[in-house]
Amino acid sequence: MFTDVLKTPHTLTCAAMLLSFSALLGACSDNSTGSVPTSAVSTLGVPGAGNVATVAVPAATVTGPVTGKPVLVSTFFSLAALGYEQAEYYVSGTASSYTNVNEFAPDGQWQVQASEQAAYKTRIVVNRPIDPEEFNGSVVVEWLNVSAGFDSAPDWGMLHTELIRQGYAWVGVTAQKVGVESLLDGSAAALAGGDPNRYTDLHHPGDSYAFDIYSQIAQALRAPEAVAPLGDLTALRLIAAGESQSAHYMMTYVNAFAPLHALYDAYFIHSRLAGSASLGGGFLDDSASVPETVRVREDLGTPVMMLQTETDLFVLGSYPSRQEDSANFRLWEVAGTAHADLYTFLDNRLDTGTNPKVAAVIENATPIPGVIDCAKPVNAGPQHFVANAAIRALDTWLVEGSAPTMAARLEVAGTPEAFVLDALGNVQGGIRTPYVDVPIATLSGEGQPRDQAGFCFLSGTTALFDAATLGSLYTDNADYIDAVTKSADDAVSKGFLIPEDAALIKAYAQGSDIFAP
Repeated sequence: MFTDVLKTPHTLTCAAMLLSFSALLGACSDNSTGSVPTSAVSTLGVPGAGNVATVAVPAATVTGPVTGKPVLVSTFFSLAALGYEQAEYYVSGTASSYTNVNEFAPDGQWQVQASEQAAYKTRIVVNRPIDPEEFNGSVVVEWLNVSAGFDSAPDWGMLHTELIRQGYAWVGVTAQKVGVESLLDGSAAALAGGDPNRYTDLHHPGDSYAFDIYSQIAQALRAPEAVAPLGDLTALRLIAAGESQSAHYMMTYVNAFAPLHALYDAYFIHSRLAGSASLGGGFLDDSASVPETVRVREDLGTPVMMLQTETDLFVLGSYPSRQEDSANFRLWEVAGTAHADLYTFLDNRLDTGTNPKVAAVIENATPIPGVIDCAKPVNAGPQHFVANAAIRALDTWLVEGSAPTMAARLEVAGTPEAFVLDALGNVQGGIRTPYVDVPIATLSGEGQPRDQAGFCFLSGTTALFDAATLGSLYTDNADYIDAVTKSADDAVSKGFLIPEDAALIKAYAQGSDIFAP
């Protein structure tokens, strides 16, 4: 199934949707830059794994900041108004490709060795607090997603309200060849906006070098030389992150390169697919055999948080690779969610974390008319809220040493295996929120026709309940509001929602009337 999906036009994942949205509205984000003095960065050691000996990784050479506006799909609100600034830097060096030493088994305990070398020059985009006093010490380093044929930042889009609230720095890495080529030929700027003439001397030797490039950039963040990409900020923790297509690469990075290079303090794997990227960099590249079932290695001495939506298990094929929690691994599967939901299409672009309307459950089949037109209303579930809780839990794990709550798995049964649904059509098990425990709709990560054009097959569905169903569930609107409040508070107590987002969910419920015509 996974191979068939990859061979269809549906390979364009949520990155493409974000880019389409940017094309419609234009890139309006604030991109302030300024002088960037050098600062010291913590070089605390990161443990390797098992018997894998770590090797020294050179730091990428950093130049910049580059004047003008970066080409990147991003949020549309002013970063400066929230105390943040954006800067872009060129990063260059000589990277290695790698070959496997042992057979790539499903347990992820892989060993690789350097092979050929080639020069590269790519870029990073940095969003950081202007005031060093507001920086929490953690840097989320996102492997930018190129599913659409050029860069987008789905994890920044999904997590930015929490990152800004807590004072993280964020670094978006153009790790792959497609990302560089789209900057060179202007195709990215044509849709995302920005200055297309700033990238003329970038060059990328191929995705087999992307893993080492990602490591060399981490080294440059940990131990900056002439130019410090984080400015006056001192990085205490680096969190590697990737969503969807980038999570596919992150799986390979965690299993093969995390123990070897030991540069990241934690890993956030968001909406992984079946299998894992090959060392050659491709989904279907046979230069190094990667099994379709791949799990995170259990001997890795650094925390790994994996966040999965309903769509990811069967539509995108990750279910056979599901694994149990362990000392350094947590898997959160979230009920009522889709890989690319309504928040992905609409609210995340303007969401600054204070508007209760982002908690609304509505039916919308055409979130971007003429661009995203689906057969059924797309999923309006809680992925973004639980993602915020996941990144906070991961950071707390690093800072305080307290591991995130273990979550129940989404319930699966039957032959062929499928989700177990309740009487209202919502999946049972998994992480619970008011969206599924105090429902006003059936929220699914599935249900869109697989043969429709575009991206809708990744977007799940929303089906609002009729008045009779609502009446059978709640005595009146006050009863509904009370139930939402209790459910949200329960999710907060378990760590699956953060208080700030639970407050938005409760505020929206308190201002609504589910029985209104």
